[in-house]
Amino acid sequence: MKEQSRRQFFTTASAAAITSAGSLSLTAPVQAEDKPAKKKIPFNLGLASYTTRKFSLDDTLKMAARLGLEQVCLKSFHLPLDASQEQIDEVLKKAKAAGVNIYGCGVVYMKDEDAVRQAFKYAKMAGMKIIVGVPLPDTLPLVDRLVKETDIAVAIHNHGPGDKVYPTVEKAHEKIKDLDRRIGYCMDVGHTMRTGRDPAATARRFGDRMLDIHLKDVSEAAAKGRCVEAGRGVIDIPSLLRALVEINFSGNASFEFEKDPSDPLPGLAESVGYVRGVLATL
Repeated sequence: MKEQSRRQFFTTASAAAITSAGSLSLTAPVQAEDKPAKKKIPFNLGLASYTTRKFSLDDTLKMAARLGLEQVCLKSFHLPLDASQEQIDEVLKKAKAAGVNIYGCGVVYMKDEDAVRQAFKYAKMAGMKIIVGVPLPDTLPLVDRLVKETDIAVAIHNHGPGDKVYPTVEKAHEKIKDLDRRIGYCMDVGHTMRTGRDPAATARRFGDRMLDIHLKDVSEAAAKGRCVEAGRGVIDIPSLLRALVEINFSGNASFEFEKDPSDPLPGLAESVGYVRGVLATL
């Protein structure tokens, strides 16, 4: 069914292009007022650098720039959480030269108050706007206080089946619903699907605090589902992207391509191309 949907998408897009070309050759030019208004895509596509965990920072920036992914969320593989200001400044300099913005960090595991304070210190030193993290519930009062003090948002990442703390966005919501609204969610759409939940429906339900997205596709809507190229799995990517536009999601939808860690670029490029193709139809 999914492969059929994928074929239908490309067939429809091709047919529309052919029909459009034929019509233009046989009829008068279409007036501007006859063209349907395009929806503005309110969010950016980015890269979660866990994708390139076996590669250096320099290689990561090159891949992001090559694919036109100007927003990058850095994993600590590429910038250690205890980095000095000098080290951070050097990374930011390299990113700027590559035409890339380091918008956040993550996933950061915050198991105690020291880890929470270190994460905020690190993000502040790097000028990051958001921490994609997993703060344990008993650290949330401190997280709430530091968010208010620094204006750095925290997006709680769900890790699906097997995660005892935040397996779903719903579970995260139960723990943060009464906290500062800058504490929200980084919905991992793959893990969401692996719990049997529809990512598009989840985005609509929790859109008012959806701060970040980890974008991917998975092979099955079950715990054993694994990351695959976008459009090849079971997630209805067009439905998800329409939902993000509808809720006016204004954060970053960052590709986290976990497959082929030793050679992620081909699959990542296919995923980026597929998603951009879908967005073009909106």
